[in-house]
Amino acid sequence: MNRRPVSRVAAIGAAALAFLAGLSAAHVARAAPRRDTSQPYRSLDVFSEVLAYVENNYVESVEEKELVYGAIEGLLAKLDPHSSFLRPDAYRMIKDETSGEFDGLGLEVAVRGDEVVVVSPVADSPAERAGLRSGDRVTKVDGVAVRDMALAEVVHRMKGPAGTKVVLEIMRPGFREPQSLTIVRDRVRTSSVDWKVVDPAAGLVYAKVKVFQDRTDRQLKKALDDARAQMGREIRGLVLDLRNNPGGLLDQAVRVADRFLTSGVIVSTEGRGQKAPEVERAREKDTEPGYPMVVLVNRGSASASEIVAGALQDQGRAVILGTQTFGKGSVQTIIELEDGSALKLTVAKYYTPKHRSIQELGITPDVVVDDAAGRAIEEGPAERDLRHHLKNEQRDVEEPPPPTRQAAPKAPPASGSADPQLDRAVDLLRAGGKAAPRAAAGT
Repeated sequence: MNRRPVSRVAAIGAAALAFLAGLSAAHVARAAPRRDTSQPYRSLDVFSEVLAYVENNYVESVEEKELVYGAIEGLLAKLDPHSSFLRPDAYRMIKDETSGEFDGLGLEVAVRGDEVVVVSPVADSPAERAGLRSGDRVTKVDGVAVRDMALAEVVHRMKGPAGTKVVLEIMRPGFREPQSLTIVRDRVRTSSVDWKVVDPAAGLVYAKVKVFQDRTDRQLKKALDDARAQMGREIRGLVLDLRNNPGGLLDQAVRVADRFLTSGVIVSTEGRGQKAPEVERAREKDTEPGYPMVVLVNRGSASASEIVAGALQDQGRAVILGTQTFGKGSVQTIIELEDGSALKLTVAKYYTPKHRSIQELGITPDVVVDDAAGRAIEEGPAERDLRHHLKNEQRDVEEPPPPTRQAAPKAPPASGSADPQLDRAVDLLRAGGKAAPRAAAGT
């Protein structure tokens, strides 16, 4: 099965201002005569000349690898926003993210102001076993102060081979001064699925897929089986939460959708010059019972999340609830290069079972419910806001169907919940999981 990643979404903005000053004619190299540019790759001659001039004549010494890497990055920047060059360190991080395994502490951190704060330790990780807590402030790593340090550098210092030690200096409420913790790194395995029973009497279960990585489908199956065991009965309704899920592996998105479908198309992909689309179809084996489903989405739901939501929507299997999704309808493949770097290249567009392209448009929910708790996500950029994004060839022909809008309450319900989208989803399941009727997909 296809192992191509449907890459996580990153919105990167850049501006450049260039000017010439103090240019001396004595230091301007003469351009070589023009060559016949009708032949393929003749432009590489120009690149080689420029590279040689910079290496030999630039005022300071520069490494050839840095110049070549920079040139490749510039080349890829001319393509769509999801094609990029991954330097070796960045490629290793991508592999860690998609595998769900890495050597380190198992510690999620964030920068708040000028401080590095623990968001949460991964369950059964060295960080959790050492007693680190959400809200702890990391002041030093191996004696080096991390205040004002870039988050990527902090994470890099914490990671390392299993069995090696790292010393963290931690400050938390109640401490008079920072405390040092020596932690032995280990192989950390993260879970991409969280779950809980939201209404035992009604048999209603909530499962959140945070990212599509290796074993996500198996982790979701285990979550559903564990929920059945906890309730001592079959599931009667499921909320599948794909909010703020940026994507991941295409094959895992297909498997998750397949878990709830018995037949029909899940997704098709079409690349340049491809004779026929590649079509992924559902199989009856290991399919969940046909209980009602509501899928939660928002602006942060992208790529692989949109594949799952689109398949379940077109097949009439689930009600999609939330807000418009990100709108990334392209597939990337990663090509590993000989020096440990990699090329992430957009190679195809994908289509829902009804052959809808969600590129630029996203998935329109059946029921739109604003989420006060997720307002920051809703205000973030969508695919159509990114430079050089691919255009939707269906845009002038096919517009999203008008949704049924449900306004979010201005204040949390009396239960104290701050998640109006989840509240509405549970209400729908209690009512039988029905919203505005949709035609089933003819696949």
